[in-house]
Amino acid sequence: MTREELLQFVRRHRLLVQASVSASGAPQAAVVGFAVSDQLEFVFDTLDSTRKFQNIVQESRVSLVIGWDEEITVQIDGVADVLRGAEQTRLRECYFGVHPDGRERLAWNGIEHIRVKPTWFRYSDFSVDPPRIVEGNPLALP
Repeated sequence: MTREELLQFVRRHRLLVQASVSASGAPQAAVVGFAVSDQLEFVFDTLDSTRKFQNIVQESRVSLVIGWDEEITVQIDGVADVLRGAEQTRLRECYFGVHPDGRERLAWNGIEHIRVKPTWFRYSDFSVDPPRIVEGNPLALP
């Protein structure tokens, strides 16, 4: 699998499940709209009052799942951060390219943009026999 193949698969989707853990150790998952940069940075918006935002501020490690409806999935583990400065501007534009309505949400009180930098992935295609499974560091893909 190449980085381009992974990007093509991920970009066919607009939603992912983001999982995090609270300060007390409780799991939390949410479906969010997302975009992905050419550098495999995942970005989504959320309010600073949400559980996911509070969890990420306390513990930056998160997991993502994309594509569960086609017998093909990508699971991602990564490190999340709250975007600021030039990175915020750059990745917001990436996000707005997929979710133009996100510009309207900039007026919401407490809106934030989160980036997830992947550290591990697993691509599983169960639509073929035998299944195609590839895992490792997505940034090491050719």
